[in-house]
Amino acid sequence: MRNPFPIPLNALRAIEIVARRGALAPAAEELGVTVGAVSQHIRRAEARLGVELFERTPQGLVPLPALGQVLPQLTAGFASLADALSSLAQGEEGVLTLTAGSVFASRWLIWRVNKFSALHPHIELRLVVTGQMLDLNRADIDCAIRYGVGHWPGVRADRVGGFTYRPVCAPPLAQKLKSPADLAGVPIIRDEVGMVSWSEWWKAAGVAEPPEAHGPAYTDPSLAFDAAISGQGVLLAVDMMAADAISDGRLAAPFDISVRSPMGYWLAVADTRRDSRKVKALREWLALEVPASVHGYVHQQRMGEWI
Repeated sequence: MRNPFPIPLNALRAIEIVARRGALAPAAEELGVTVGAVSQHIRRAEARLGVELFERTPQGLVPLPALGQVLPQLTAGFASLADALSSLAQGEEGVLTLTAGSVFASRWLIWRVNKFSALHPHIELRLVVTGQMLDLNRADIDCAIRYGVGHWPGVRADRVGGFTYRPVCAPPLAQKLKSPADLAGVPIIRDEVGMVSWSEWWKAAGVAEPPEAHGPAYTDPSLAFDAAISGQGVLLAVDMMAADAISDGRLAAPFDISVRSPMGYWLAVADTRRDSRKVKALREWLALEVPASVHGYVHQQRMGEWI
């Protein structure tokens, strides 16, 4: 009988990852082998199939048309295998691995994990906190919380929240800020990897010529929040992420001026993956918990109780 798999599945997996990511290193990392081993997998597969799979370019390996045509099938096939293995390993259906950035994890999610666990005691939430946009086709990742406009290749994304932002600071500093012009005299905390825009907020505030900003800069958004809480300056922050600190008095929003943005937080799942029960449970919980978590913040905004 003819072997339906003339090349090993591990080699096929290496080919799929390299074709999708455009480099040998991600495949080596995911498979737990060396870059040289991945390269050998590809060369041997091409020899056995009698087909060139990649064009070698200075920018990396580019799938040739023959491979590009079947790549969606390969990706979907490995995603199905991962789901099938997860179902066979009964314990894994009870483990939900979520990747998220440091701000969402530390300012919102970590304080509510117990609520999710109380509703779903048979689901263990494992959190992978990273600023990197991890590949959601990986077998060890179920879903992600991502910040952006919700359009990522190969991903299904559902709105979570966080589509407005404004300046926040420690309450003593907020008492000194009576109008946006007063921001010229205080430090502005710069979140160097953040995606919210001061220029858009200045427009919303009606300030045509914003003052020159000065103040500390951070490459970790979570540290930028800590800097604002400690009184180091004013930070432009997503309302959803600042809501808890405002509710308990660690932060204040000195101006009733916010920017509504197309960017926000989304629950992202690879479009090759089936929608498992555990991911559905997380999606349904987020749909209830996010509005509840910002209710007090919105109430304070309407009552003018910022400080």
